[in-house]
Amino acid sequence: QVQLVESGGGSVQAGGSLRLSCAASGRTANTFTMGWFRQAPGKEREFVSAIRLGLGTTAYAESLKGRFTISGDNAKNTMYLQMNSLKPEDTADYYCAAKWDGTTWTSAAFNYWGQGTQVTVSS
Repeated sequence: QVQLVESGGGSVQAGGSLRLSCAASGRTANTFTMGWFRQAPGKEREFVSAIRLGLGTTAYAESLKGRFTISGDNAKNTMYLQMNSLKPEDTADYYCAAKWDGTTWTSAAFNYWGQGTQVTVSS
């Protein structure tokens, strides 16, 4: 089994930055993929970014490229999301997710989920 533990959410003013972390336990494959999704009140969960930890390849939601940067530490089984130039519309619960392989970035494609961490951006 894989367990995911997120940290780093909080409140920030527009234009500020936050860094989210997600630590995975129990994974063994080099193709293990970790990702971030977010869900704002009244909206569907949407893909933010993903990284294949052992290979270093990344993917982003097109609208977030340039402001969000995903990275990973393969030795620590940990993924990070650096969020810069935050906007009020970035306010959401951010969820860490993981799967063993594949490049489908829908929430249904991910098998494991963290508990979520709240990000609030005020104007």
